[in-house]
Amino acid sequence: MDVFVYGTLTDPKRVRTVLETDRSDTAAAFVGRATLEGLHRVDGRYPTLAPGGTIDGRLLAVDDAGLERLDRYESVESGLYVRVAVPQMSRSDDRRGDMAGGTIDERCWVYVGDPDRLGVDVTWPGDGPFHDRVDGFVSRADIAVRRPG
Repeated sequence: MDVFVYGTLTDPKRVRTVLETDRSDTAAAFVGRATLEGLHRVDGRYPTLAPGGTIDGRLLAVDDAGLERLDRYESVESGLYVRVAVPQMSRSDDRRGDMAGGTIDERCWVYVGDPDRLGVDVTWPGDGPFHDRVDGFVSRADIAVRRPG
């Protein structure tokens, strides 16, 4: 499965450390550059995402053990970050930037940090817990990871 990374996890050395790739039970590899459309980076205590815009990053392919390690690194259990699924698309010749501008290949994971805990001024629309607001926004908006080519 793929994970769109846009902060410290774009550094191969950091990824090797976090994923303990020297262990035989974890497999991970960068599979290329990508752009996340519909969200943009905001820097606070750690980088996070906010509605609107775009951000360039990388796709990291991991197995289940790797995803569990990423969840620990991003403190998903304590709610510092949430992990949400977004469509992953290949670009077509139609480059309008909307969902019609490519074909959905699969979904990939994206980590979004809680703005209150990271000290940034970001508002996610909706009511309820942070994870529900992010998940709701991502499921309703034209959010997608696009790979070049």
